[in-house]
Amino acid sequence: MGKRGQVTIFIIIGIAIIAIGVLIYAFYPQIQSLIKPESKNPAAFMQTCLEDEIEDTVEILSLQGGSVAPEHYLLYQDEKLEYLCYTNENYRTCVVQQPMLKSHIESEIEREISPVVNTCFEDLKESYEDQGYDVDIEVGDMVTELLPENIVTTLTHKLTLTKGDTEIYESFRIVLDNNLYKLVSIANSIIDWEASYGDVDPSTYMSYYHGLKVEKLNQEEGSTLYILTDKDTENKFQFASRSVAWPIGY
Repeated sequence: MGKRGQVTIFIIIGIAIIAIGVLIYAFYPQIQSLIKPESKNPAAFMQTCLEDEIEDTVEILSLQGGSVAPEHYLLYQDEKLEYLCYTNENYRTCVVQQPMLKSHIESEIEREISPVVNTCFEDLKESYEDQGYDVDIEVGDMVTELLPENIVTTLTHKLTLTKGDTEIYESFRIVLDNNLYKLVSIANSIIDWEASYGDVDPSTYMSYYHGLKVEKLNQEEGSTLYILTDKDTENKFQFASRSVAWPIGY
């Protein structure tokens, strides 16, 4: 009975080894991609390398009225909120300061992340060379777009990997889940209204956009601070304006 038991155990162990071998063979590609995702997917490498930098830049822009380094701003709680509409005269409507706000923000993102893009491609090249690939990178253009629900940065760099066979990648898209497009569109509407009429009722926007919170904070010297918040995501966009201001004391 002892010998039979040992034989049974060896049979069970053998079956288990075979089963493990079959599973490894069946799922080897997935296992390999988990171990070295960058070796199989350059696009995933670039997404991982750049998304935090883009997210940090977008947060700064959102809290400062669309500029990384505002030149004309209202200081509020240590944040520099750029004036998107301004006049230094009392009783007069403001003049729009950033008529192409969306394009301006897109350019700001591109400028801020450009050095990191170069670093990420250098890291990508080094990673593949360490694995025995011949790597060639042709530098292309970079285009960032604010789209509904997403911010997309497209890099038209051409990556050629050679190790026996040749693999070519001609475009990289880094996608950030962010609804800045919507908040900027609403900010533009508020700016146009202030430039035309000098005052905005926040409840008008909140009644139309049910997931939106609009805070309007009047300052003593005549400026107005706007904070737009998406209630679902907690994403914000805030900026300053000065339109149809009254002298202090009135």
